[in-house]
Amino acid sequence: VNDRSRRICEVLAVSRASGAARSECSMGTGTSRLYSALAKTLNSSAASQHPEYLVSPDPEHLEPTDPKELLEECRAVLHTQPPRFQRDFVDLRTDCLSTHPFMQWNILTQALGEGKDNFVQCPVEALKWKERKCLILEEILAYQPDILCLQEVNHYFDTFQPLLSRLGYQGTFFPKPWSPCLDVEHNNGPDGCALFFLQNRFKLVNSANIRLTAMTLKTNQVTLECKESGRQFCIAVTHLKACTGWERFRSAQGAKISLIVCGDFNKEPTEEVYKHFASCSLNQNSAYKLLSADGQSEPPYTTWKIQTSGECRHTLDYIWYSKHALNVRSALDLLTEEQIGPNRLPSFNYRSDHLSLVCDFSFTEEPDGLL
Repeated sequence: VNDRSRRICEVLAVSRASGAARSECSMGTGTSRLYSALAKTLNSSAASQHPEYLVSPDPEHLEPTDPKELLEECRAVLHTQPPRFQRDFVDLRTDCLSTHPFMQWNILTQALGEGKDNFVQCPVEALKWKERKCLILEEILAYQPDILCLQEVNHYFDTFQPLLSRLGYQGTFFPKPWSPCLDVEHNNGPDGCALFFLQNRFKLVNSANIRLTAMTLKTNQVTLECKESGRQFCIAVTHLKACTGWERFRSAQGAKISLIVCGDFNKEPTEEVYKHFASCSLNQNSAYKLLSADGQSEPPYTTWKIQTSGECRHTLDYIWYSKHALNVRSALDLLTEEQIGPNRLPSFNYRSDHLSLVCDFSFTEEPDGLL
């Protein structure tokens, strides 16, 4: 277990103890300021019934908070629930350079999780938004990413944006034009892709929605400048079903800027979408291949679930990066089959059907000739 994994375990141990101790105060005689903010996000149909929820709050009017405080409040809500699965980081490079933790995660949209996805082995209680939201937030807070990319988000404006902005993140969100959530009764609006970054580490240069061909699917894209090094790089997050159009990421930002593309690609490594991306002119490498013995193989799964149609185990989620511009210093290991258990995902211990992917990136020494 590396130092980062050890620090995470220590933080979570403290937060669980303090969360349990504070639960009577938080849930009984009075609620804390932050717990009150959490409580306001519990109504899953709020955004669809109240248009004002679709307007992003002004960050200047949101009081900053300590991540440890929010983590403790999440634990107060979850103090009677089974603990979240623990995972360790695998060191891939030993040289000590400044790193930027990066997190990619399909969090499972609430409307589909409770409505259409039919997780036949998952207890209904494990899908309730009140607790599921807190376990998702705990996962994010545990790994403290500088950059966070999420798919299947349908609680952006009433949960993630207001809470994460208090932690110093700036976010962008693009909903799916034909979101299946809209077909679910009492839905919270369309799901989509969200991208957050810490404002004390990066400066936003520009943002755009790049339209990919095939299904004319748009994707979030931002260009950031690292405040420490002055290096710029582009990040694109998407929930892909398109087969072509990758080169537009490059043409939109210029040939010499480094690039990270991540998301739920909905395709296995053996399929044409993956092969096309791996061989296109972007000159990218898939970060999680580095966890394999030969450094060339994707993980055996990033999603594992049982639905009415049967059991599904697939590798669909990826973090692609410019291999001449960025190094992967460490990566969060996957859950084992034993941890996941026979009922698969989601579960009380892990509230999404997809695993989060977390990497520590650093810039290469030479900024020229990146792609």
